Amino acid sequence: MTYRPSVKDITFCLDHIVDQSRLYGTAAFPDFDGDLRDAVLEAAAQLAGEVLAPLNRIGDLHGTKLNDGRVTVAPGFLDAIKAYAEGGWYGVAADPAYGGQGMPKTLEQACFDMFHGANMAFTLLPTLSQGGIEAIHAHGSQAQKDLYLPRFTSGQWVGTMNLTEPQAGSDLAALTTKAEPNGDGTYAITGQKIYITWGEHDGAENIVHLVLARLPDAPKGTRGISLFLCPKFLVDKDGRIGARNSVQCVGLEHKLGIHASPTCVMAFESAQGELIGPPHGGLAAMFTMMNAARLAVGFEGVGVADAAWQKAVTFARDRRQGRSLVTGQDNAVIYDHPDVRLMLAKMKAKTEAARAICFLTAAAIDQGKIAEDEDERQRARRREDFLVPIAKAWSTDTAVEVASLGVQVHGGMGFIEETGAAQYYRDARISPIYEGTNGIQAADLVGRKLGSDGTAALELAADIVYFLKNGTDGFDAEARVLQDAVDAFAAATEHLLAQKTAAPLDVATAATTYLALSGDVIGGWLLLKGAVAARTATGDALWLADRVKLMQVYFAHVLPHAPAHLAAIKAGFAPLEGLHLALD
Repeated sequence: MTYRPSVKDITFCLDHIVDQSRLYGTAAFPDFDGDLRDAVLEAAAQLAGEVLAPLNRIGDLHGTKLNDGRVTVAPGFLDAIKAYAEGGWYGVAADPAYGGQGMPKTLEQACFDMFHGANMAFTLLPTLSQGGIEAIHAHGSQAQKDLYLPRFTSGQWVGTMNLTEPQAGSDLAALTTKAEPNGDGTYAITGQKIYITWGEHDGAENIVHLVLARLPDAPKGTRGISLFLCPKFLVDKDGRIGARNSVQCVGLEHKLGIHASPTCVMAFESAQGELIGPPHGGLAAMFTMMNAARLAVGFEGVGVADAAWQKAVTFARDRRQGRSLVTGQDNAVIYDHPDVRLMLAKMKAKTEAARAICFLTAAAIDQGKIAEDEDERQRARRREDFLVPIAKAWSTDTAVEVASLGVQVHGGMGFIEETGAAQYYRDARISPIYEGTNGIQAADLVGRKLGSDGTAALELAADIVYFLKNGTDGFDAEARVLQDAVDAFAAATEHLLAQKTAAPLDVATAATTYLALSGDVIGGWLLLKGAVAARTATGDALWLADRVKLMQVYFAHVLPHAPAHLAAIKAGFAPLEGLHLALD
């Protein structure tokens, strides 16, 4: 079975759940309308289905190779990289002043949704460049923007993000990479970085590494981190390529999945770089790139979950085994066994919930650009900040769950590599670790994003309650389930706010469960919103009826967990107190 880009699901979500049409013809997006949106999605689907998807299995089997500092990518990948650049896909949402198309974030991420579903290992390359574009645009000097952004946007140059070091892991305060002034405005960067996605390859004229390092006078901790641009090949002020810089790949990680994406150990040996942003201001600059990457990784989860579901449902409609209680037939397709159908329904329902959460996050970014006053812009920014860790963590946890269920649907054949179901599970498993583990996302959610007064969370709860009072259109039973769930979410929020100072251990212990509760509730809200729209929408009647059925599956099997999540949150650290977990 080949991957089929889910244009219909994506379009329905954009039209009926996040209302992308409100962006049409606005000052921020003057040329954006429905016809243009549909044309872009059609072209993205063609690239995903015809170019990227056929390389997914090839890349998994072939992997990448390192010889004498040079990385060789899987067959067909260089042509795909060229096609991606020539299609203008690096610049969908980039500033037109630097060669971009200036389209909304919701449209950009709709494309990434399909690209990740088609070939996650490939799509990690433009994902990092997209984050680099945003970081340079937000924090670079005018000269840096003029030099780097047009070449990033065209795909002539690509970017990487260099944070992690062997001794530091996720603890950026422990970084030791040094940046010594050269006396001419540049810096000599020395250190080693690990887990650098697409850190070396020959698919672009230049690779520009965004590197966290410390200046000689840097204070300790995260306040002493600066961000540098360090290209593979040195360039002059006009962008002409010069000598090879002293940065190279000295190792490739042997990974569980994403075999076609080179994950590199990078050695910087007095490599020449330039400061981006102010000295010791690197963390703020890197967070711009990291937040862009976190939303992109959320869509990564959506894409892989969608592909895993497609493979599983295709198999289930073909594989025959046993007598069906649904149809009474012998040698029935396994889709007609209730357990299998329930697995497939939960896979699809949670995938669509994750897709809606991620689009809601992207829509908050777009809302900030079209907002007419500062209060509206600030509200959109609060919504974006609160949703980013949920979009990243809930969606990637969903991807692992869905891909695992996909293997289960295949039975023993799912455990056999030739079937292809296992690749989605192996590929999906990195996503909860990428860009700050999901535990870090949860800590960020209950820490910085919840804040001291919970404004963003309570605004979100209020929006859901307003919908329940004004928009459920006859879904009375489902409205009661969602009301119970949002009550649990609001109670959990108030509990954590009350415990922040008095019981920080309890708050930290509850963080992951609070994120799960938040995702469950927001996903349920958005699925119900879609079900209401499906009842009056025109089009494929069976497909629209499924929007309602999938919502009902979610409301029967996911949302009822909300009170249990609240109880776990209130339990706090007490069950862990004194726990030793000794091996003997």
